[in-house]
Amino acid sequence: MQLKRLMSIFVGLILTSSILLGTESNFKYSYMPKKVYKNQLFPVTIISSSQKSDDALVFTFEGDSEVKPLFEDPLVVRNGSDSFYTFYFKASKDDIHIPKLHIKTQDNTFILGARTIFIEKLKEREDFCGVLAADMKIKNSQVSNYDENHHIVTLSLEAFEANIEDIRLNTAQESDIDTLKRNYAKVEAEFYVVLPVAQTSLKFTYFNTIKKQYVYLETPVVVEDATVTTQSELNPVEDDFELFKKYTLMGLLAFFLFMFILKRDFFYLVLGVIALIVLLALHVPHKEICIKQGASLYILPTQTSTISTKIDHELKTMLLGEHETFKKVEYNKGVIGWIKNEDLCEH
Repeated sequence: MQLKRLMSIFVGLILTSSILLGTESNFKYSYMPKKVYKNQLFPVTIISSSQKSDDALVFTFEGDSEVKPLFEDPLVVRNGSDSFYTFYFKASKDDIHIPKLHIKTQDNTFILGARTIFIEKLKEREDFCGVLAADMKIKNSQVSNYDENHHIVTLSLEAFEANIEDIRLNTAQESDIDTLKRNYAKVEAEFYVVLPVAQTSLKFTYFNTIKKQYVYLETPVVVEDATVTTQSELNPVEDDFELFKKYTLMGLLAFFLFMFILKRDFFYLVLGVIALIVLLALHVPHKEICIKQGASLYILPTQTSTISTKIDHELKTMLLGEHETFKKVEYNKGVIGWIKNEDLCEH
């Protein structure tokens, strides 16, 4: 009886050894960082030199570990006979224990052993935005007036292996992420920042995980056309430039009509119609909307934005802009913010 038990254990050990040996020969970790920083996004890559492109693989990390990849399926890259399978993880504040990985093929199951990745402390700076990335850049920026004292800056960010969702600016009154799209290593986001009108540039750093150093990002804070981005046509007193445009168009309209009557050339009539359309467009007022009493006025058009004030009475006001489920409005003179669509009057 004892001999049979020993034989069973021996056979089990042989099978286990065979699996482990198969693992080493068919799959192995080609990249596993030894150290990462808190909140860092990092890759873990497995290589195989014997898998066909049409092989169906199932990757399963063992147990109920809290350490999970950001995507259930790996990013697959093939180079000749080698296949690379990359999972992306996000570090926490504690050492990371990557659990055993079971890789199931059509014919067998392989196991990669558990690994530990240590957390290295990063010396932060006052201008550090909280993002660690292999690369990050500002693709585009847009500046508009929020009120008499503040601008809203919208940054379109693109980064790789980055924790953009953790971005923050210590110098900003208010900031928030709106949209965020992640496709494995690549991530794109729209980031809103509220800044004083006296501030003419926005400058901050992120930590480059490839260069192992802080990198500056900077963009100017300049409103290109305040009449379009803020309270255009809310004030009955028009500025000189608006009057100049309208008088010029009226003059052109009169000239083209006169030339059409004189020359009987339809070319002048077409130009006159175009001038009339542009002139009418300048006189089209903003759409008026009704806001419920008690509605919240948000600084930014995001779900987590700070509420600047409450609408204390049912209010009819001009619609200044729209962004997804938010409407941009002026409450009191000089107080501009965003209300949710659900806070519009029902009648």
